[in-house]
Amino acid sequence: MAATAAFPAGRRADRSEPSFPPPSIGARPIDRSAWIEAYRTVRAETERRAAPLSPEDQQIQSMEDASPTKWHRAHVTWFFEQFLLAEHLPGYAIHDQRLHYLFNSYYVAAGPRQPRTQRGLITRPTCAEVAAYRAHVDRAVEALIAEASEAALGRILPILEIGLFHEQQHQELLWTDILHAFAQNPLDPVYDAGWRMPAASNAKGTVTLQRGIAAVGYDGEGFSYDNESPRHDCLILPVRLDRALVRNRDWLAFMEDGGYARQDLWLSDGWYAAQAQGWEAPGYWRRQGEGGWHQSSLAGARPVDPDAPVTHISYYEADAYARWAGRVLPTEFEWEVAALNGDLPDAYGLVWQWTRSAYLAYPGYRPLPGALGEYNGKFMSNQFVLRGSSVATPDGHARPTYRNFFYPHQRWQFTGLRLAEPLS
Repeated sequence: MAATAAFPAGRRADRSEPSFPPPSIGARPIDRSAWIEAYRTVRAETERRAAPLSPEDQQIQSMEDASPTKWHRAHVTWFFEQFLLAEHLPGYAIHDQRLHYLFNSYYVAAGPRQPRTQRGLITRPTCAEVAAYRAHVDRAVEALIAEASEAALGRILPILEIGLFHEQQHQELLWTDILHAFAQNPLDPVYDAGWRMPAASNAKGTVTLQRGIAAVGYDGEGFSYDNESPRHDCLILPVRLDRALVRNRDWLAFMEDGGYARQDLWLSDGWYAAQAQGWEAPGYWRRQGEGGWHQSSLAGARPVDPDAPVTHISYYEADAYARWAGRVLPTEFEWEVAALNGDLPDAYGLVWQWTRSAYLAYPGYRPLPGALGEYNGKFMSNQFVLRGSSVATPDGHARPTYRNFFYPHQRWQFTGLRLAEPLS
């Protein structure tokens, strides 16, 4: 049930139809050339996203939640070297063992690492040296795919596949992290003058879910992360979900009604965060004199478009808005059922949508064995689930069962919301 995100017109004018996602792992015979092409497609997309950035741009780390572009490019390369090549390519020569300390992220089982808050201090290796590292690993991965035995590929392809989807996650972060950095610069740097948010649909009304038992989670088709499993039954209570996303014009009404100043609308922790950080509008919004509100974007600062979906909001803000509107956020399972039914316009390709579901393990969940078991499971605490995908999500990465998750105060991602109304 994979869904492909929509993207801004012209964004991929330099690309042919992408060769992603890769073939099914269970396909026989194994199409090695298709796997190599999928690998090249993903790796090229990372470089395409980094290409407009100078070495100085690629060095900056604007906050502890963000990472430098150069670090993203090197980390995803380390992932393939650490988990694929070092374990499965006989005689493989590590490019530079020192890089494993610099570009490990949070895999404790894989060894010590540079502190996350200090990634921006890594001026060496240079961007050119990171490019050489990527090229070294690319040659080895392609050789491994081409030359491994059929039996070995059975062990290799699942790791390769997760590595490709992992790199796509960092492609999204590459954009959101550089947007945060550029938004701190009073010169309003432009990443791509042609970038824009796709237009939202003209959907109106609601979709109703009746009381019943629904099967949710990974259904066995295509790729999934371990946190999407196991598939299980979930009770759905009667609820109406809005077909439309909340738009900037709606959010302006919330602001004009004192939404950021009304303590009664906010969770206690959310009120504290809003006051401590001086929130009075979504992230990247700022007043421009008589010109009203402007918003930083990958195309530089632009007037806020009242018809665009609101984005760069925290869970706390989404929850406060829902309370102001007399509604609630949907649960992640309500969202999934409605999306699988095809009832949610703009489910993908605009903004990740906050749900009111805590990020927890499904019944019977088991993390992957070894260091890769640290990928999702150990973060199942104090975070909330978002569903869908955003304008920054790469092709082939979105699907109805995908569980994104962030802490409730975070808002540097393309995060928005749609509303729901319980009927019981």
